[in-house]
Amino acid sequence: MAPSRERSIFNGSTSDSPTPDLASRLHVERKEGDYASYATTKVDLPSGALFARITTATPTKKSWSSVQVGEDSHIELNSELVFINHSCDPNLVFDMAKFEVRVHEGKELKKGDNITFFYPSSEWNMAQPFECSCGSEKCLGTIKGAGQIEEEVIRRFWLNEHIVKMLDARKTKNGTNGHANGHAN
Repeated sequence: MAPSRERSIFNGSTSDSPTPDLASRLHVERKEGDYASYATTKVDLPSGALFARITTATPTKKSWSSVQVGEDSHIELNSELVFINHSCDPNLVFDMAKFEVRVHEGKELKKGDNITFFYPSSEWNMAQPFECSCGSEKCLGTIKGAGQIEEEVIRRFWLNEHIVKMLDARKTKNGTNGHANGHAN
């Protein structure tokens, strides 16, 4: 299948670059058990490269499988992108302002790599918090969303524009460290 040019269902813009065919880039390893399946890459890509465009999304309410795209809005991906798991040291970013999935700056993808993104980069409050098992030195432990991570910690990660705006609003409302009581919880 040849790459296509897609019109975003959310902003009406048309990209000038071809949309990568997701089936040629992503493989899902289906495993028995809750949340045991995962995605791997079928291609080598350099830092910052476009991995996929999000073209099949539909608006929805917050759920375990949705992705937050604005302060109060979520989408369902409606594709195998939903199998890209969380890591505190991810190799992908989900840029919800552009509806793109890109290789994280400073990382490269090699064929066969597990592909991951940092869920709090798009989620303020997780619908279903979980204990992270990424094994990274950067692991944050329990993942509840960006709103539950200390300001100086969350700002170390790549974040979507809506999360940055929400952090800024919390900081302005509650004081310098972003916590209501002025202290880290």
